Amino acid sequence: MASSEEDGTVEEKENNNKKRTKSALATAWLTFYNIAMTAGWLVLAITMLRFYLQKGTHKGLYRSIARTLKFFQTFALVEVSVTSLVFGMVRTSVIVTGVQVCSRIFMVWFVTNSIRQIQNEESVILFLVVWTLTEITRYSYYTFKLLHHLPYFIKWARYNLFIVLYPLGVLLTLYAALPLVRSSGMCSMRLPNKYNVSFDYYYCLIIVMLSYIPLFPQLYFHMLRQRRKVLHGEVIVEKDD
Repeated sequence: MASSEEDGTVEEKENNNKKRTKSALATAWLTFYNIAMTAGWLVLAITMLRFYLQKGTHKGLYRSIARTLKFFQTFALVEVSVTSLVFGMVRTSVIVTGVQVCSRIFMVWFVTNSIRQIQNEESVILFLVVWTLTEITRYSYYTFKLLHHLPYFIKWARYNLFIVLYPLGVLLTLYAALPLVRSSGMCSMRLPNKYNVSFDYYYCLIIVMLSYIPLFPQLYFHMLRQRRKVLHGEVIVEKDD
């Protein structure tokens, strides 16, 4: 009996050590990831501001930030793959986070990057500004929280700016490319053709972009509940995803 109890105690200690090690690794990874993403989006914001102050116009701005934007927006896949699935430390639904990240990556790579005619459109620049403000606020909040030095104005910005920025970002994303794609018929195949296949890029964009909307309320209302909890001290009972 004594030997069995000792074995159980040793096994329990090993499990606790493994959990602590995993938690320490996860915290270190999250700290690095959020610092890197905060810095990346800050670089984007500074680059956009400097370009506009020097040139006095938004035309050409997208091309000046394209590489940095594509890198950091694509790097957000790590948030879904490593952070959510491996460490399991993101409380928001993996599906919601995944759709949000993938919709932005689609917008960057398959819309603004591939359709050069829209890169100087004001709506594109506006949604980039909205994305940048949203991501700087979000990642800086996580960074300071992990470092246990969270300024109140960062917390206030995190749980107030999203009220306007989240829906505005969705609307601008939907609005940016659709008119031009529809009028030009770009990236579409009309019948008849030798492949006997029809494809309309305009409707493809609508389907892809609208697929995010059913999940948007889940993310938005989750943020509203968190706002009441963090800023006003309300006790919120979250349902398991």
